[in-house]
Amino acid sequence: YYFPCQRWLAVEEDDGQIVRELVPVDEAFVKKDSENDGQSLATLGLEQKAKSTTYIVKVKTGDKKNAGTDANVFITLYGSKDDTGIVSLKASKINKNKFERGKIDEFTVESVDIGDLKKIKIGHDNKGNSNGWFLEWVEIDAPSLGQCLKFPCGRWLDKSEDDGAIERFIFPAELQTTEYIPFVPYEITVYTSDIFGAGTDADVFIVLYGSDGICTQQKSLCLNKREQRMYFERNSVNQFIVELEDVGDIIEKIRIGHNGGGLNSGWHLDRVAIRRLLPNGK
Repeated sequence: YYFPCQRWLAVEEDDGQIVRELVPVDEAFVKKDSENDGQSLATLGLEQKAKSTTYIVKVKTGDKKNAGTDANVFITLYGSKDDTGIVSLKASKINKNKFERGKIDEFTVESVDIGDLKKIKIGHDNKGNSNGWFLEWVEIDAPSLGQCLKFPCGRWLDKSEDDGAIERFIFPAELQTTEYIPFVPYEITVYTSDIFGAGTDADVFIVLYGSDGICTQQKSLCLNKREQRMYFERNSVNQFIVELEDVGDIIEKIRIGHNGGGLNSGWHLDRVAIRRLLPNGK
């Protein structure tokens, strides 16, 4: 069995996860002596994305005195087929100091198919000076499934408050569930030109346009400022697998640009290649 990864397991890199679930792939994908090695690895990125589900997890800490926590928070998602196992919520996309009073934090959790999401378990390890936590709610959005669920809590996870529990099972509120058309994975390869000063440290974004006026949301290709400094260097090729609204079989045009930020924001773009994973997995 071959389990390729090619991803960071680091709080400050990629999506911040330090544990990953890997799925086995065909031996051909990992043979390095193949003439078509680049294409093999490119296809692999889409194949792996098709077999996994990315969950965007938003956590709201209550607006009460001492509601925030310095403890290590973890979550487990339970589906109709399987569960994710314990996932540490270490890298908030919004706040450097996470789980503060009245704040919303956002995390990425990636897992193989666990089926329909039925419940979650969330808790902490009770470590740190301010370890008690008042959890208002958890929201979990799965773009590839076209579903966003709300898990209301409104209780303390604190040994000296409420019932003393520091972890809780929470179930979704049916009336607050949102359904929408599922997103699909696109492989976006960006080629930066080989001329002086071609690279950029700015936040690069893209929009895809299909026929009949259908378009995706504007999507940043980098997850954080560190990635912005690493990618889009002179004469570089950077590949991204992103989930976006399905614009159909024909991409009529794209809009690509940046926010003008960073020390060297000017960018000389050579070309962009885009592939969409078709519904049958090819």
